[in-house]
Amino acid sequence: MRLRRIKIFGLCLGLLLAAGAGHAQTPRPSEYQLKAAFLYNFAKFIDWPPEVSGDDKASFVIGVLGDNPFGNNLEQIVAGKKINGHPIVVQALQSASAASHCQILFISSSEKNRFTEILQNLRGTAVLTVSDTDQFIESGGMVNFVPEASKIRFEINNEAAKAARLKISSKLLSLAITPAH
Repeated sequence: MRLRRIKIFGLCLGLLLAAGAGHAQTPRPSEYQLKAAFLYNFAKFIDWPPEVSGDDKASFVIGVLGDNPFGNNLEQIVAGKKINGHPIVVQALQSASAASHCQILFISSSEKNRFTEILQNLRGTAVLTVSDTDQFIESGGMVNFVPEASKIRFEINNEAAKAARLKISSKLLSLAITPAH
């Protein structure tokens, strides 16, 4: 189990370091570079309902609702990459209603006071909701980044994911930490 965690973390880190491969000294990835790599890798370990995929030309959309803490890191991580043959597109969003076409939605901490409203607007849609804010899992969110020592870890609310008809791989579930209540 520990070996699997190391392999997946190594994959995430490898993606980040590959972007800086020609530099003599690669700077350590920032918090949001790591979180962007995690978002990309989450997509590889989740099955969406068949109707979400749409046609072969449809994009795989990662939305960011609220203030964008990633800067251009998320776009850089996913540039030229595909998920299940679909090109990845990153979109800045201003409302939860605009998020229903996303496969992954990162909800910024600037939206903390609206978590319940946002998550209710997405009820019945197959959108993986992700944040990095206290109480996100308890509010019904699916994945929450949490700091642990000097690492970035994540919690998963698998029941919320199942209610959205998302199937999270057991490999990804095994890497999650148990939400603190």
